[in-house]
Amino acid sequence: MVNRNPDVDRWFDGYDNPLKDLVQKVREAVLASDERVGEVIKWQAPTFVYKGNIASFFPKARKHVTLMFHRGASLDDPHGLLQGDGATARSATFASAEDIDAKRPALEAVIAAWIAARDGG
Repeated sequence: MVNRNPDVDRWFDGYDNPLKDLVQKVREAVLASDERVGEVIKWQAPTFVYKGNIASFFPKARKHVTLMFHRGASLDDPHGLLQGDGATARSATFASAEDIDAKRPALEAVIAAWIAARDGG
């Protein structure tokens, strides 16, 4: 995958968490959603970017994978993927590989909403 960052690969090499495989599966889903989405390490965690910070993992979570969308409150979320009621951020959680697969269309829609907003659409 072209948009993979070797710094994030190295981060995963040292990532010790029972949810590591699920975090990787979410990573692959986000990166596959649009080739323009990139990734970096920010705040000591993988962060997805496109004309700004889209979302970051909570790397210490152990009950489920949590992906925090920095400006999730402003995103169109017709599938109800994003949780929370703060003024800015929202989060998405994934409990299993099956849960990730089931939520993938919603995740892709939220990423598409971010890209559309950033591109003025």
